[in-house]
Amino acid sequence: MMRRKRYVFLWSILFVLLVVVGAATGYAAYLTDQVKETASESHQGLERGEKSDKRTKEVTPAKDHTSVLFIGIDDSDQRSNAASRSDALVLATFNEDDKSIKMLNIPRDSLTYIPEVGYEDKIAHAHAFGGIDGTVETVERMLDVPVDYYVQVNFNSFVEIVDSIGGITYDVPFDIKEQNSADQAGAIELSEGKQLINGEEALALARTRKYDSDLARGERQMEIIQQIFRETVSAKGLSNMDEVLASISANMKTNLTFNEMIQFKDYFLQKENFTFDKMQLEGEGGFTGHGWYYQLAQEPLAATSDELKDHLELQDSVASEDEEENSM
Repeated sequence: MMRRKRYVFLWSILFVLLVVVGAATGYAAYLTDQVKETASESHQGLERGEKSDKRTKEVTPAKDHTSVLFIGIDDSDQRSNAASRSDALVLATFNEDDKSIKMLNIPRDSLTYIPEVGYEDKIAHAHAFGGIDGTVETVERMLDVPVDYYVQVNFNSFVEIVDSIGGITYDVPFDIKEQNSADQAGAIELSEGKQLINGEEALALARTRKYDSDLARGERQMEIIQQIFRETVSAKGLSNMDEVLASISANMKTNLTFNEMIQFKDYFLQKENFTFDKMQLEGEGGFTGHGWYYQLAQEPLAATSDELKDHLELQDSVASEDEEENSM
């Protein structure tokens, strides 16, 4: 079985960036039409409707502070008859006032309560139990913040996108020998130094865990995504935007409409380039009687929830989980 690696959320962030760039920089009318078609084909609403239960009214990226949950799934052919788990989850919050972005990485093995089944389990299982809606509901309950939008992607498009823009120039930090996307051992070899790398090479560099720490790998992945973004908005990248959009259309689902996507453009097209504050959930991994879980530290979890609420400027406008349960 082909293994799909974690941190798929990075690709989903990239997909939204590319759709926004494709429309915001539309160098020809037909490109804008393609972007609209891509957004339309990728659109899938939530069963709850447009508004989170943790909101008192509907929000829009044009004038409100909003949140987007990025969901990366393993949706390979080998698992077509089984429910997919989420390989990666990131909640991004967007503050409209200063155009700042915070991105919280949620470990896939985090032990938390899953409303769909009524007991605690790995948060990755929420998607298998309840799909996109089950995942959104679980994240909202765990962090006590609204999830206004979601973007779900599978792993297939990363290699295609890098190749469609002719590869990227990247300063490889060390020699590597790594498997390719088909798990063929030693298929990818790179030497240290600045060079042009293709999609398979970029993927191997982004996902390898043998040469440095998890923290360093995360930083490296962010750098690769930012470099893909820079080269996509160049003349070289824009000339191949139709190929990029075709890959996105086949591999993304979102409740964002075309108009809502475009409203994020000011966040992504700033003079200082696309940047964001990275956040992590503190905890400790270990075995329980039911398997290996990432046990979240409760005080830091509460502090993270408060930080996200502050960034969204929710204050007391969102009811806590206890208040919601007491009102039932």
